[in-house]
Amino acid sequence: MEKRNDFLPYGHQFIDDEDIQAVVSTLRSPFLTTGPTIAEFEKAVADYVGAKYGVAFSNGTAALHGACYAAGIGESDEAITTPLTFAASANCIRYMGGTAVFADIDNKTYNIDPIDIERKITTKTKAIIPVDFTGQPADMDAIMEIAKKHNLVVIEDSAHSLGADYKGKKVGTLADMTMFSFHPVKPVTTAEGGVIVTNNEEYYEKLKLFRSHGITQTAYAEEQGAWYYEMVDLGYNYRMTDLQAALGVSQMHKLESFIERRREIAALYDELLNDVSGVGIPFQLENTKSGWHLYSIQLDSDELSKSRKEIFEEMRALNIGVHVHYIPVYWHPYYQELGYEKGICPKAEEWYEQALTLPIFPGMTDNDVADVVKALKTVVN
Repeated sequence: MEKRNDFLPYGHQFIDDEDIQAVVSTLRSPFLTTGPTIAEFEKAVADYVGAKYGVAFSNGTAALHGACYAAGIGESDEAITTPLTFAASANCIRYMGGTAVFADIDNKTYNIDPIDIERKITTKTKAIIPVDFTGQPADMDAIMEIAKKHNLVVIEDSAHSLGADYKGKKVGTLADMTMFSFHPVKPVTTAEGGVIVTNNEEYYEKLKLFRSHGITQTAYAEEQGAWYYEMVDLGYNYRMTDLQAALGVSQMHKLESFIERRREIAALYDELLNDVSGVGIPFQLENTKSGWHLYSIQLDSDELSKSRKEIFEEMRALNIGVHVHYIPVYWHPYYQELGYEKGICPKAEEWYEQALTLPIFPGMTDNDVADVVKALKTVVN
């Protein structure tokens, strides 16, 4: 196969003139930050998923940090998450002084295994942070049942799954709190940004407090005058700007079409790769519809003569921007220094060793998909 003239990334934003005009209009407005567009964006996300409240943050990691704060995670607490995720899913626990406990994945779904969650629960467990890896919802019914049994808070890391469906419901109302990310490669973008949606008013108020220095208008402040405010807790400056929110509001109008196109691309990959020896296509949990943030295949080393690294480099040489998601979190030096050992989640480690992410984003054409498949067939054979 000849090298493509242009580099095809694994993910890419889709920005049109409507999005640009929305940002320009905000630039010309009185508010660049902490203005009315923030609330408009929060409402757009919350309404889309059917949640009562939405709280916008500067990025998805900040949003997860806020959710851990609202959940009351502290230094003596543990929270269970998956190692097959970006580091933020565990780091947010550490930011609050808690201990991240890693449960292994289910072999088929590549999401956290509820059975292993139950095994890892101790008297110190405060929360569960499942991740909708690649856009496929985690097994939330089983996870919520475990949480109810043990009185735990569930924070669903849905950075990949805005627009996904779980048993007829939109992801966003299944957990106590749900985080969506708006990084450029995510379902829709605000450049950087995150939102927590929840139906719990107490969490909602805590989230708003946390993202803005812990400052609020108390009853005493109201007595003093409109200029007076009080810092009642140690919060952070995790506010989103109106520029980001304006882009987000515009992008939300396109979300359904973006998800539809991602699903078309995934279906085309499934069809074209189904009979390729040594390549395993993604499994989908029954009664769910993935948002297809990622399309990650498994390379069977027993059937292929080349290593994953060789395949990766040869695909990149053809201008096909394959990637790998994710290095198990506890393999990173920071977590190794904390005492985590390799081997604690063998299924996740095995999955990672064979994983390869193929390009998928709404702007891809069917010809782009054909190029990816042709390149892969050329490289693995």
